[in-house]
Amino acid sequence: MMHARTRANFARIDTPRSAKRLVLAAIAGLSLASLFVQAALSDEPSDTKMIESHGYSFFGELKYPADFTHFDYVNPDAPKGGEISIAVSGTFDSMNPYTRKARAGALSWSMYESLLGEPAMTGGGLPADTYGEAYGLLAHKVVYPESKDWVIFHMRPEARFSDGTPVTAHDVLFSHNLLLDEGLRSYAEAVRKRIPKAEVIDDHTIKFYFAEGISRRSLIDQVGGVPVWSKKWYEETGAKLDESRLETSPGSGPYVIADVDVNRSITYERNPDYWGKDLPINKGRYNLDRVRLEYFADSTASFEAFKAGEVTYRTESDPKLWASDYGFPAITRGDVVREELPDGSPPSMNGIVFNLGREALQDKRVRQAIALAYNFEWTNKSLLYGLHDQQKSYSNGTVMEAAGLPEGDELAFLQSLGDVVPQELYSEEPWIPHVSDADRLTSRKNLRQALRLFEDAGWTVGGDGLLANADGEPLEIDFLMNSSGSPTARALVENFVVNLKAMGVSANLEVVDPSQYTNRERDRDYDLVLDAYPALLGTGTGLAQRFGSEAADFSLFNPAGLASPLVDAIIEASLLTESRADEETSIRALDRALRHEFVVVPQGYKPDHWVAFWDMYEHPETIPPFSLGTLDFWWVNPEKEAALKASGALQ
Repeated sequence: MMHARTRANFARIDTPRSAKRLVLAAIAGLSLASLFVQAALSDEPSDTKMIESHGYSFFGELKYPADFTHFDYVNPDAPKGGEISIAVSGTFDSMNPYTRKARAGALSWSMYESLLGEPAMTGGGLPADTYGEAYGLLAHKVVYPESKDWVIFHMRPEARFSDGTPVTAHDVLFSHNLLLDEGLRSYAEAVRKRIPKAEVIDDHTIKFYFAEGISRRSLIDQVGGVPVWSKKWYEETGAKLDESRLETSPGSGPYVIADVDVNRSITYERNPDYWGKDLPINKGRYNLDRVRLEYFADSTASFEAFKAGEVTYRTESDPKLWASDYGFPAITRGDVVREELPDGSPPSMNGIVFNLGREALQDKRVRQAIALAYNFEWTNKSLLYGLHDQQKSYSNGTVMEAAGLPEGDELAFLQSLGDVVPQELYSEEPWIPHVSDADRLTSRKNLRQALRLFEDAGWTVGGDGLLANADGEPLEIDFLMNSSGSPTARALVENFVVNLKAMGVSANLEVVDPSQYTNRERDRDYDLVLDAYPALLGTGTGLAQRFGSEAADFSLFNPAGLASPLVDAIIEASLLTESRADEETSIRALDRALRHEFVVVPQGYKPDHWVAFWDMYEHPETIPPFSLGTLDFWWVNPEKEAALKASGALQ
């Protein structure tokens, strides 16, 4: 059973005498803390330049000064209150998102905060109008030498978990070590090599040391972004981070779990006693009293629930629905509104991902031939109502998108890497998607080109019309798909499979329930799967988890299992860049290399956010480029909410 949430009352009435004792104790504590910090700094040369800041950016540039009152894009006067309900497709059997042994409930990670701020309910970077910056949350000050060989975080003594216990440096160290001992292998192995030591200086001060001879990129923000759990709770319960469980440890974030009904719903409530509600970093944020997640077997059922008002907000991803199914009565009455809001970030590389662990798919010619079975133009016209744009780059539409032949700084960067760079990267323009006939599913030109590629790779069509190798073994391809996916996505894959079969591929579409899908995806038990790699916006050690060889065999963030010496070399060099211009050059080269490796067939993307909601939610006039922010900085208009309920449109 889920434990009921507890509320701590932090209001305290002190007599003048007790207040004086508190002041004296605080002074003593500060003095002692100063001694500890001085000791921690004593080994540094006297001429070491020290940096103290309220936030962190690798390049030292922060948009918001130390005395900022709120982020520019929020409404600082947004009212608090109301509820939002959102549909989730699939199932869950755990509220621990840090284990591979179960399927975790949505937003189950959102209760936990870190030293540097992240948007608890929405994920991604914070603030949403800048990239590569972080501001203190559990920590109020960051101290590090110019060399970035180590970092000290000074924590806010007022920080509290939802059970009323203080958040201390001991909890931070415990959480850091717990992730190393019981977290994802790819994460632990990467972090151990880069962060060999961490130590508590005092209850509210912690120091992390970084390995010698490595890039300082993404180290301070890495440790600053670790979720902080209650050491006391884990020790008292004996819980393990890698186990499946419904019980959760108390978090320090603005929301707590109010109710869990397995496979049906999860409700989070805003904690009225949230310790950080008045911080500038949180001003105008976390405005909703309740966030209710309703689970449905598939996307069709979830859409019907939205039309009926059981679900009140929807981010639409299905172009068919967006184009043709938003004429239901609530829309006509004006009770439901829909908006297309600008999305300022480049799209993720979303599409058909090849499992490079399959022997046949290790030959790029085979992958290129299979890709020719995807007809974007026909799919966009026939299934997507012409609403998707074609994607070609991991940095689509940015200055980091590779184009033409490498020249200038990019050429010099690639040349500096030596023989690991293949000659074709210099002589060929970066890969772009093929063009197909929008009026027919099967393009004869692409079919002929695919058969030539198959033949070059040793696969020829036999008398039975099927491709086989020299040993007579057929080319068998299994496409794994989640049964909770949208009908449009399924139609896309089904038509892709039709074209594969026309080429002579023994292709099979295997649709499995969400639990099976999760397990097989984790085990990389597929040939092809719909998945995505994140857009390239900058460098960091996370690139190695996503694209690097070191963790390619087991990383959950590398669905293709890509292991490329070329990509490794670019990532390593990118981590050593010392200016934004050089960073952009290296990411442009990485985009070029990833497109050369060709592990994803892009399926296209929608250029804007498509949202529909019952007409009681409001948002800032300008949406920041890096987050839609529905659960972060939107709010409920109480008058509109009351009107909907008074009319009987909503219960």
